[in-house]
Amino acid sequence: MDTASTGLDFSSLRRILSGTLHEPGDATYTRLATPWNLAVPTSPAAVVAVATAKDVAAAVKFAAAHDLAVAVQATGHGIASNLDGALLIHTGALDECLISQSERGGTARTGAGTIWATVLRRCAALGLTGLSGSAPGVSVAGYTSGGGIGPMARTFGAASDRVRSLDVVTGDGELHHVTAATEPELFWGLRGGKGSLGIITALEFELLALPTIYAGTLFFDTADVPRIMHAWAQWCPSLPPAATTSIALMQLPPMPGVPEPLAGKFTIAVRYVYTGNEDDGATWLTPIRSAAAPLMDTVALMPSSMIGMVHSDPEDPLPAVEGSALLTDFTNTTAHTLLETAGPDANSAQLLVEIRQFGGALAQEPAEPSALCHRAAPFGLYTVGVGAPPDIARIKGHSELIIERMSPWAYGGTLPNFSAGSGQKGFAASYTADIFARLGFLAQHFDPGNVFRVGQVPAR
Repeated sequence: MDTASTGLDFSSLRRILSGTLHEPGDATYTRLATPWNLAVPTSPAAVVAVATAKDVAAAVKFAAAHDLAVAVQATGHGIASNLDGALLIHTGALDECLISQSERGGTARTGAGTIWATVLRRCAALGLTGLSGSAPGVSVAGYTSGGGIGPMARTFGAASDRVRSLDVVTGDGELHHVTAATEPELFWGLRGGKGSLGIITALEFELLALPTIYAGTLFFDTADVPRIMHAWAQWCPSLPPAATTSIALMQLPPMPGVPEPLAGKFTIAVRYVYTGNEDDGATWLTPIRSAAAPLMDTVALMPSSMIGMVHSDPEDPLPAVEGSALLTDFTNTTAHTLLETAGPDANSAQLLVEIRQFGGALAQEPAEPSALCHRAAPFGLYTVGVGAPPDIARIKGHSELIIERMSPWAYGGTLPNFSAGSGQKGFAASYTADIFARLGFLAQHFDPGNVFRVGQVPAR
């Protein structure tokens, strides 16, 4: 749908908003409609920069009345569609962040636009932390709605397991305050169901009393890549749940912010977070530390608020292609196959190819069940390639080749927060058939007009 051909007059919606509405040609429209992934061009019919939850409800009701699809964006990390002709609701201004402390930890109430970096910073003085992801620049709501599997998942499980309540606008434009007791079906589906049932405007979740972690990254040179990859494969099965680790094949360009020992080289990084005491954490890490001489060793005791430094994911928008899969195992044979396809001699098109170890607390069902699936998957594969538009097809093809070559160890499916680039097909792969059908049934009930029909939602 060409945005100019919609013929819609947005003045009635604009008049009742506390926030603002922007149409094509407006500089603010361009800024708010641009996703983090610059490889995805977006062309919504208009962007509503909401100031309140009531604005969200008004925008959804307007969209339903005019048969407009609705999309939502705070930081833009989950946008993977051009949103052609949709009404984009930008929730960045819903940045509430209230922290309270208790004897056992604490709680946070955050708005839809609040990012994890804000939560972690405000928790630091109280010795608290939350279950953020590897990139604290993403929104709490978007990350948690997709389950939220981060660098402490083996110790504490998924972020969605810690949710106590959510405020959400469903497809009929109604605002709900959702708890396990008040609306159990919505509470189940909003935790892991991504954006399929509504737009989260705020949520409340538990915080952990964890002032410090023993964490960081070991970087090794090109010649040591096979040795470290195989050492990691043998080391992982021995780790206790207090440790969460991943390994990444990396090709970082020589640019500002990239440490000189890593710039322009093919390197391998072992990411490590240990939630127990420093001495035990160092002992468990010894087999990797002694496998080869690292180019850099950043693993040390650090404030838990600095957990984003472990992965040091890029913060600025980039044109990226992402791929993901879940694996049943990661053996020496698996490592060898991965190195053949994405190692130093493979002419890899990827900026990063990462294997994350799961298990531990993540594999355990929470007391309140949720829509998050595939908890028992032992490992996850994640690829990221960055390049100008002419390179996108080559990067995507190589990512698909990596996943194909790893298919002998395929667990089946993926995770919602890792499948944004694969649309409804990827979204469906994030769930078992029963869970996907249940989400679809709830979507029909809470979104009778099918306004949430773009992005990661059940096809109808």
